[in-house]
Amino acid sequence: MVGKMLKKSASAISDTVRRTFSTKTWEHREQLHSLTENNKFFLYKVRWQIALLAHLGFAISFGIRSNFGVAKNRMVNNFTDAYGYIHEKEFYWTATEIGMMESSFFYGYAVSQIPAGVLAAKFAPNKLFMLGVLVAATLNIVTAFALQFHPFTDVFVMCLQAIQGLALGVTYPAMHGVWKYWAPPLERSKLATTTFTGSSVGVMIGLPASAYLVSHIHWSAPFYVFGALGVVWALLWSYVSGSSPANHGYISADEKTYITEKIGTVTVQNMTLTTLPWRDMLTSTAVWAIIICSFCRSWSFFLLLGNQLTYMKDVLHIDIRNSGLIAIFPQLGMTIVTLTSGQVADYIRASGKMDTGSVRKMFNTLGFSFEACMLGCLAFVRDPVIAIVCLIIACSGSGMCLSGFNVNHFDIAPRYAPILMGIANGLGAFAGAGGIITNSLTYENPDGWKWVFVLAMSVDLFGIIFFLIFARGEILPWALEPEKKETFNEFVRRMSTIVRSISRRTKNHSSDTDYAKMEEERRNSSEMKACTKSEPEGSESVNNKTNVAAAALGAVAEEPAQGKNLKTDRPEV
Repeated sequence: MVGKMLKKSASAISDTVRRTFSTKTWEHREQLHSLTENNKFFLYKVRWQIALLAHLGFAISFGIRSNFGVAKNRMVNNFTDAYGYIHEKEFYWTATEIGMMESSFFYGYAVSQIPAGVLAAKFAPNKLFMLGVLVAATLNIVTAFALQFHPFTDVFVMCLQAIQGLALGVTYPAMHGVWKYWAPPLERSKLATTTFTGSSVGVMIGLPASAYLVSHIHWSAPFYVFGALGVVWALLWSYVSGSSPANHGYISADEKTYITEKIGTVTVQNMTLTTLPWRDMLTSTAVWAIIICSFCRSWSFFLLLGNQLTYMKDVLHIDIRNSGLIAIFPQLGMTIVTLTSGQVADYIRASGKMDTGSVRKMFNTLGFSFEACMLGCLAFVRDPVIAIVCLIIACSGSGMCLSGFNVNHFDIAPRYAPILMGIANGLGAFAGAGGIITNSLTYENPDGWKWVFVLAMSVDLFGIIFFLIFARGEILPWALEPEKKETFNEFVRRMSTIVRSISRRTKNHSSDTDYAKMEEERRNSSEMKACTKSEPEGSESVNNKTNVAAAALGAVAEEPAQGKNLKTDRPEV
């Protein structure tokens, strides 16, 4: 079985390379559009304004995620601040309690994904995106205030973390819902990667900024600062964004016509949890290729997001004030590679050198391969300089994955892209529970980091193989079919009918004896007795009528016997 999978993976890789260097061109449906847009500076285009502001929104949301990972180094340890003052630890959490505090966010994050995908497909996704960041920012301020009453508020803080996860869980599906209306097909990679690199920038800025605030002010300072930034951002987003080009306030007529002609009609009516093709979605190997890669990518990303500074302190013995600055470079490299790969991916597709599926597989394989190799090196490297270089290459190379699996939802099912993103991101969020494994392996045990990185490398390799075998680049048949129009009340009535039918069958099956008795009584009753062979008087008239009917149907009636008189009710003439 393993040999067969490896052989299929090697065949897929060789086919991708052959297509890349061949002279064959691939015809895309999107290239058949002849409409062009006036050439103007990209910042004057509303879709790019939305992309950049969404980029900032993701940066703030991922900055919020990094606050606790940085602050815990001062909260649970004796800490020397930037001015030389020593602060005793204020929180006496065990490794398990710290893991529960961090993982509670991801439980809420995972639960909200699929409902968020449905909501983003049915309602205005730009408002849903704004609401998610705004709620998370507000709760960030509340969390900092509640932690001051430790340990009495620990459970309450865990609940706040889970609600924060619920709020930020809607961001990815909501933005896929936004781009369903705003992203022309051959600009999907560019706009999506510009948007989602905000997560890398958020970590790149959030880690050193949080470390600076923790070292110079207080452990609670990052919570307040990033919470305030989220509130200000929500006001800007409400002005710039729009649910669709047709409903935007200041978009030019030229850009509106260009986007709507390129994308076409977007169907959203009557889309509910009961009308979606769940069986086709959940049994599609192409969908599971996206889900598996989302989980694998989230495993490594969450590992470095919450524990990167801890690794530098415990293994490389780098002070938190310096590690915060060093953490900029891996995320900066990831941002550059992600933006570049998005441009290159769309260029290759538009030029016709490769089809969409091959482009997605190539970038996905390269991204995971760079990350897996470098994480494997980190498992055995202890020199700070070499380790930082490996970390930078790992994070930078992984940026190519965003032009692979992370935009593949639009390729296989554009109308269901928010729902697929919600499913993939929701199941992928369970990788955040790996924080418990990481804390268990590394708590007061620096050698445990070796096994943490080996495990992360194995996860990435599995993602490479699975995506190469099962990923697709064309719209799947079930994504082309119109959804069934069934309201929730109709769904309830249909289920009630099924339940009543099953109940009736069970009741009939349990009363087989009574039914047999009823059949016997019917057979013995006078109404059900069969006619005897002896014909009563006057039956000749019945036979005459039968012969007439048979003659009308083309049948030949039997001739009466010679010399036999037939009796009739008619008088003789």
